Amino acid sequence: MSKQKITFNVDVRERVGTGGAREARKNGGVPGVLYGGGQDPVAITLRRGEVIKAIETGHFLSSTATLIHKGESQLVIPQAIQMHPVTDQPMHVDLFRVNADQKIKVEVAVHFTGEAVSPGLKKGGTLNVVRHTVELLVPAGHIPEFLEADVSSLEIGDNVKISDIKLPGDAEPTISDRDFTIATIAGRGGKSEETEATAEAEDEEGEEKKED
Repeated sequence: MSKQKITFNVDVRERVGTGGAREARKNGGVPGVLYGGGQDPVAITLRRGEVIKAIETGHFLSSTATLIHKGESQLVIPQAIQMHPVTDQPMHVDLFRVNADQKIKVEVAVHFTGEAVSPGLKKGGTLNVVRHTVELLVPAGHIPEFLEADVSSLEIGDNVKISDIKLPGDAEPTISDRDFTIATIAGRGGKSEETEATAEAEDEEGEEKKED
């Protein structure tokens, strides 16, 4: 199943600042800012219903969207969204201009398959997910819906590395200095904590290498 396409019909806000944002919300819109692409930032107003629909897709911040203004379209990727702490309604959205071939960093969810037949899980092991998402460098027009990790043949103590996951040909993980762990099949007796600690140590080691 492909991702549900996200479209935003927007208006340019002539009045900027807090007053303009408040006015946009009063009129049923969601204030936002469009920036990037070597152009000046533009204050915009999005339709509240379209923003809520985009959030409900479950991949609002991990896929591109099409912004439409006066018949012209612009490919964007949502960068951030501010929600009201009480009503949980969208309060502000930041959008970044991109083109389909431009490589961007985006978090992509990992889906696991083969759990029902995994020998390790059948023996009482547990699937210890170290990374629920993986940050990829991928063209904006080719962001995968999810990554698939197959655990059908794993025994207790085995793991899934990033090298075990088939990536799109034009995508690569942003962590490139090591074959990092996605998940392990942990046995009884605290191996889950051990693998999480190992993953944290791997990340810390990677950060130290970057600083060097």
